[in-house]
Amino acid sequence: MRVSARCLLWRLTALSAALLLTGCPVRPQVAPVTPPAAPAPAAHVGVPYDVAGAESLLTILVFKGGALAAAGHNHLIASHELSGTFYVASDVLQTTFELHIPVGTLSVDESALRSEEHSADFPPEVPDSAKSGTKHNMLGEALLDGEHHAEIVLRGLRLQEAQPPAPGALVAEMEALVRDEPHTLRVPVHYERAAGTLIVSGDTSVRQTDLGLKPFSAMLGALQVQDEMRVRFRIVAHESPTHGAAPR
Repeated sequence: MRVSARCLLWRLTALSAALLLTGCPVRPQVAPVTPPAAPAPAAHVGVPYDVAGAESLLTILVFKGGALAAAGHNHLIASHELSGTFYVASDVLQTTFELHIPVGTLSVDESALRSEEHSADFPPEVPDSAKSGTKHNMLGEALLDGEHHAEIVLRGLRLQEAQPPAPGALVAEMEALVRDEPHTLRVPVHYERAAGTLIVSGDTSVRQTDLGLKPFSAMLGALQVQDEMRVRFRIVAHESPTHGAAPR
């Protein structure tokens, strides 16, 4: 039986359509998208100043929330064991730093520090059970995971003058390594330097979610910790004895 050219063309077209309808779709080739790289910490230049942990203090005020907030406590977390180095350049905006906060030694609700708040929101005494429970949750896998991540690291990315300008007032953009994951923060700081000693201080708010953390919550959210924390610090550093005189 002879098949006309027109009939043959029709059959081939129908077969091609059937194959397209029944075959596996081919994914279009899409070039991978590379996320923008985070700013790299600046190279260290200038005179090294070593942090004096015993003279320095970092405190974090954590606030209760939720429908059953009255049953909980506001907490004060503190570190007395900061370490690290500031590299103070002649041009202060070129100053860099790297700081280490060991999470295992963070204290919870020291009576003396709570008393210094002079606030009804932070009465001096907190039950030991509340302190131990808070530290357990803070160092647990869901938050800081202290078993696998021993410290938080802060590295300076850049410094800018505060606006409006004021003596000793800067804004520090830094990389915070929390659970070994980088997060960028901008923190207002004040610095003083004299006689081989550097003092860097500040008081600012930081959200836990900005650090990649999910605030603690219990009882279906009826008892929880607020996302926003209050962070205060006074870091004292002394010029390294192995280095020459600091630039004036």
